[in-house]
Amino acid sequence: MTVQYIFHSGFLLETAARYYLFDYYQGELPQLDTQKPIVVFSSHNHRDHFNPEIFTILNSMDMKDIYAVLSKDISEKKYPKDIEVLTVRANIACELPCGEHLETLQSTDSGVAFLLTTEEGVIYHAGDLNDWFWDGEPDNDNKQMRGSYRHEINKLKGRKIDVAFIPLDPRQDAHYADGLLYFLAVADAKCVYPMHYWQKPETIDRFLSEYPQYRDAIRYPEKQ
Repeated sequence: MTVQYIFHSGFLLETAARYYLFDYYQGELPQLDTQKPIVVFSSHNHRDHFNPEIFTILNSMDMKDIYAVLSKDISEKKYPKDIEVLTVRANIACELPCGEHLETLQSTDSGVAFLLTTEEGVIYHAGDLNDWFWDGEPDNDNKQMRGSYRHEINKLKGRKIDVAFIPLDPRQDAHYADGLLYFLAVADAKCVYPMHYWQKPETIDRFLSEYPQYRDAIRYPEKQ
């Protein structure tokens, strides 16, 4: 399985059988094998996680087999024409037409997080499932957010994950790594790609300088 960073929270993964594209927002795709199927995942309707233009881009590349998995909060008016769409909500488990097993978690913002089991490994894409702890917000709101986040991540305890994509948001100041730290403490993840760092990759350097014990697990998206 190969991983390519596209932009923000967008990643393209390739296995022997197909491509998986998560949360495309903007950015240039590499040259693709047009005969290989591609599954497009969008975790929620925020403009930095879902851009319906991706289907126009893929059609212009003459991709022969495109399938979409879209969170329920994405308006059907934005669904692609002539492309099969699976609409998903939180806390479901299902088999995709291409054979993969998909599970979803409830986001602490909008939509879902994805846990996808493929023949070449397990992929977790958090979308906006994160510990969104903000200085200046009421204590009860932050405590509720933390509890909700941990409730969802605890569902991953004991699960082996090969590739994970987790928010590391510098806008949260001192709390920028809260969500990632809890994920690393709970989940058995082999390779972890920080995302959603708003074009500030130095946030990853900060994290590794403060938490060097996770250096073996953390990957730099922009250095792949």
